[in-house]
Amino acid sequence: MSIGLPRPADDAPPGWWSNPDAVSWVGPGTGDGATAFHAGIDGYAPTALIDLPALAEELGVGRVLAKDESSRFGLSAFKVLGVSWATHQALAARLGIQATPLTVADLRLACSAAGPVELVTATDGNHGRALAWMARRLGLPARVVVPDTLPPAVVDAIRDQGATVVAMPVDYDEAVRQAARLAEASPDALLIQDTAWPGYEQVPQWIVDGYATMFREIDAQLRDAGLPDADLVAVPIGVGSLAQAAVAHARRGPSGTATRVLGVEPDSAACVLASVMAGRLRSIPTGQTVMNGLNCGTPSSLAWPYLRSGLDATVAIPDDAADRAGEDLAALGISSGPSGAAALAGVRVALSGEGHGRRRAELGLTRASTVVLLNTEGVIRTQGGDGPSQWNHREGPRA
Repeated sequence: MSIGLPRPADDAPPGWWSNPDAVSWVGPGTGDGATAFHAGIDGYAPTALIDLPALAEELGVGRVLAKDESSRFGLSAFKVLGVSWATHQALAARLGIQATPLTVADLRLACSAAGPVELVTATDGNHGRALAWMARRLGLPARVVVPDTLPPAVVDAIRDQGATVVAMPVDYDEAVRQAARLAEASPDALLIQDTAWPGYEQVPQWIVDGYATMFREIDAQLRDAGLPDADLVAVPIGVGSLAQAAVAHARRGPSGTATRVLGVEPDSAACVLASVMAGRLRSIPTGQTVMNGLNCGTPSSLAWPYLRSGLDATVAIPDDAADRAGEDLAALGISSGPSGAAALAGVRVALSGEGHGRRRAELGLTRASTVVLLNTEGVIRTQGGDGPSQWNHREGPRA
């Protein structure tokens, strides 16, 4: 079975691209309902938006604020926002439930009264763990396909939530294909995947709709602090679904906002950069990177129109920049793995070196600007077979 992913190209472009027309592009927003659903889940609270004056001084802007997803539902990553809402929507559609959103308890009751359902996905870490977490709360089995290069602690974190892990000697893109095949082969399976391809776009759209909760929280937190909209939001990019949500939020409504969106990718897996520079959706071969959660070779087909037209800039960064950013955020009291720290690293790379003045202008940054960094993940702690362990995304090639 083919799921429509382009064939990999043989090269990748250099590390910066910008689109001066993006700020005036208006695109579709995200669907409603997810934020109310998330607010009804036990343990929900808006994650912190942390003021970092030392970084503002370093970067020559008015404010730097980090949206810290390291505490989201105790899972150390933002992914659960998309997974939980997409699972809710997919199950409601499967069960023929019209009135939504339901509570998790109501959805669990509806599932118990229906026929068997198994949730299936592929992951390089946080998405699979989030799906297993949601399945556990719904009393459903979950099967998670992973590349066999994942560190044992990553696999343990998924299994600790009760999921069955299927490890395969493949990269992330092929793991997605394998999960799609497994789901297609079973009438009881429901695929909850966070990337899209032609013919599979509804569930990924629900995932993007779920991510909108984060941006609504940021808006409220800025208002509560007496601040205007952010001038720049820096977003780590894997397949591009979170960046899609960021662009959709910034460009919503008849006039959008003046907020610019900077995407950040590993220089060894810059599939969005390759695509926007080529002007078409591309796949690229990927290498190893400490930014394991961003080690993706193919952008989501659903995200692509948003990224092509509404992303203001994207930058590819080396591993050492992400490592340094993670260490500096830790020194400021923020738990951040390299994939989460990529946002800071990307802004630093954009605003340094030859041509940094031009890049600053392309991002619309002044001494008074407000920059929001999306710290999408923190240090992951697991209770594995031999007792407590922790994993900070540096132990293996993917996460």
